[in-house]
Amino acid sequence: MDFVIVTEAGLTDDIAALWRDTLSDLGQLVLWRDRSVAPTLINAILAPDIRIDALVLQPAQLGRHTQDGVQVLLDRDALYDTLPPSPPAPQRDVRRHAYQFEEFIRVLALLPLVVGRQEFINGVTGLTHLRRYLIDLLIAEAGVPFGGGALVLNPRLTQAQQRLLTGLPPLVPTRDGVIKAHRAYAAAYLPRARAFAKAEGIDWPAAFEDATLTNLEQTLGLKIY
Repeated sequence: MDFVIVTEAGLTDDIAALWRDTLSDLGQLVLWRDRSVAPTLINAILAPDIRIDALVLQPAQLGRHTQDGVQVLLDRDALYDTLPPSPPAPQRDVRRHAYQFEEFIRVLALLPLVVGRQEFINGVTGLTHLRRYLIDLLIAEAGVPFGGGALVLNPRLTQAQQRLLTGLPPLVPTRDGVIKAHRAYAAAYLPRARAFAKAEGIDWPAAFEDATLTNLEQTLGLKIY
C-alpha cells in the first residue's frame, strides 16, 4: 500500500513517530526505514509481509501527482481539486536513449569474452542489463504515462510487447543458455531500437553495431538475424 501524506512542514520527526505508532497498532513492524531511501519517504513492512510506503510531502510538493493516480482517503483542504487530471505525455530523453543504444551493444559485444572465460554466471548478469534496456525501449515505444511504482509494468506495455518479453528464453548460466538468450535479446532489441532512433531523430551507432555483429559471427558463428 502506498500513501501520500501532506503536512505543512513535510516529513518531520514528529510525523515519522506518529506514523510509526499508527502502524505499530496494526501489527508487528519487521522493517522500518525512515528517510533512508529518500528525504520524504518512509518504508515499512508489517508481519508477515504487508508493505506500506508513505510519501510525506508539503502541499507545494504535490506537483507530480495527478487525480487519476491517487485515491482520496482524507482531504480536508481539497488538495485533490488542485491536481491535474492526468499526467502529460511522456517526454523523449534523447541522451538517455542514445546512451542505452550504445550500452546494449557494448554489453552484447562482451559475449565472446564470457564464452571464452566460461563466465556464464556473469553472462546471466549481463543479460539482465539487456533485458532492462529492452523493457525501457518497449515502454518508450508504448508511450503510456507512468502511473505506478517500480513493481507496476503491465499497464505500461501493450499486449504484444508483453508476449514478446514472456516469449524470450530463460536466463540459464550455461554456454548454450547464455548464447541463445543473447541472440534472442539482440534480435528483439536491435531492429526496434534502430527504428525508434530513426523515428525520433536519434543518431544510431551503426558502425558499432556492425563491428559487434561481425565479431559475434567470426568468433562464435553467431548470426543475430
